[in-house]
Amino acid sequence: MRMHMKSPAALIAVALSAVLVTGCGSSDTADTASTSETRTAAADPASADGKGRYAAVDGGQLYYEIHGTGKPLILLHGGLATAEATFGAMVPALSANRQVILVELQAHGHTRDFGRPMGYESMADDVAQLIAHLNLGKADVAGYSLGGGVALQLAARNPDLVNRLALISSPYRSDGWMPETRAGMAAMNPDAMRETPMYQLYTAVAPDASGWTALVTKTRDLLGKDYDWTAQAAKIQAPALVVTAESDALYREHAVDTAARIGDGKSARLEIVPGTTHYDIMYRADLLLPLLTPFLDATT
Repeated sequence: MRMHMKSPAALIAVALSAVLVTGCGSSDTADTASTSETRTAAADPASADGKGRYAAVDGGQLYYEIHGTGKPLILLHGGLATAEATFGAMVPALSANRQVILVELQAHGHTRDFGRPMGYESMADDVAQLIAHLNLGKADVAGYSLGGGVALQLAARNPDLVNRLALISSPYRSDGWMPETRAGMAAMNPDAMRETPMYQLYTAVAPDASGWTALVTKTRDLLGKDYDWTAQAAKIQAPALVVTAESDALYREHAVDTAARIGDGKSARLEIVPGTTHYDIMYRADLLLPLLTPFLDATT
């Protein structure tokens, strides 16, 4: 995990807020990155050394890191973000007694675009293939925002792969987002956003900086689609934790409804994190860890 950048969490929180509310917004490099991907993919796929590796999935090469040993926990980042920027503040504590697997989804961070539309379902299938690649059997899964949508789809499509599920600031229906948030998503422009800290964070780790355009446009297209996962939520068999910020970008009542819709309506609980917004909740490890850790440690 790269930790050389100054306060990436604070940078991306500010950038996300600006982007979603306002819509703000060479070949040699590619060859070198491709060689690196092939080399790291050949290493021990389950080594808990925190080094980046790649797993071959249907779309391409999916980047992941493993920290710690024990019961596996897969962490799925938010849209336009990196794994480190989203979960870096919590990895030391979470990996103290479990195997934490950070993933960077299609076109995000170290993972190149896959030359296909970006979809929650297809990215969930990528994670399912990673679980098979690492011979995990079942894993706990936690996802934030866009990553929460991927986590929900993974649990619905592959109930045999998900042991416990945590959804953070992530709606199961597109109308769960507040209108101003959806308007900001629709207005995202890759050229205008080159002046944001999010672009700096992306280019610091991406194998090819030119992938920024695909990342922003495909994420914008994905977030602009209407969806209703009522049926999918009902299929989830894993115990679930639904977490929302006190001042989130989705409606409070939608978060309540999410917990009620999962599985039999009795296997999920809702937690509201005080003094947080959609854009800074992931950087309040002091508030999230007391919720996540006992949930993940539970046996029933």
